[in-house]
Amino acid sequence: MRLKVLIVDDELLARSRLRTLLGDCSAPTASVEAEAANAAQAVAWLQRQPVDVALIDIHMPGADGLSLAQTLRTLPNPPAVVFVTAHAEHAVQAFELDAVDYLTKPVRLERLQAALQKVERLMQAERRLAPDLPQEVLIIQDRGRTERVPLAQVLYLKAELKYITVRTQAKSYILEGSLNELEEKYPTRFMRIHRNALIAKPAVRALEKHYDAEEGEGWAVRLDGIEERLFVSRRQLAAVRALVAS
Repeated sequence: MRLKVLIVDDELLARSRLRTLLGDCSAPTASVEAEAANAAQAVAWLQRQPVDVALIDIHMPGADGLSLAQTLRTLPNPPAVVFVTAHAEHAVQAFELDAVDYLTKPVRLERLQAALQKVERLMQAERRLAPDLPQEVLIIQDRGRTERVPLAQVLYLKAELKYITVRTQAKSYILEGSLNELEEKYPTRFMRIHRNALIAKPAVRALEKHYDAEEGEGWAVRLDGIEERLFVSRRQLAAVRALVAS
């Protein structure tokens, strides 16, 4: 796989070094589609031509890299984000923005290669889920903006009070609606594993022994690409076993 890359850094030498390192990467390889010296240039480029991954510095004139990453999440085809910065103290904020990785300068080839491999695994996981109903999307209203989340990327739906958590490998969304309605609308896509949870059938990887503070000892499913385990009720256990076995 060859990843399309956008480099965003206000320092010309830093951009040049990253371009050189990317040229040395393999499995996956990378091609630099464009460079941007600030957030505005990056957004303008991505509105015209999407890329697979954006390598973003944090401290830049104008909007910083964290603000840029927040803006990129609103694009129809947002790139994976890898932060490349001399400042390690922003790592927590970066991962709250669903960054794939956080590299500190000076960047070593091995770390850059590892970050690109994470992006590649994320893309492959999304492609494995894509064949099922790729044209379907969930419309998410989030703080004044509307996002279209492809149904093929959704790993699970979990009821939380009057809202539903919509989880993809990259991030979580909040949706107003009914879990029962979603189960009825997409019966071939999702399976109920608990009174408050539906999982995407293609995403199931394993059924494991699990202890839950509320439910006690039982079983949970492991889904593709996330660490979180989802508890399976006794009532749904046989159906989940059959799914895993198939």
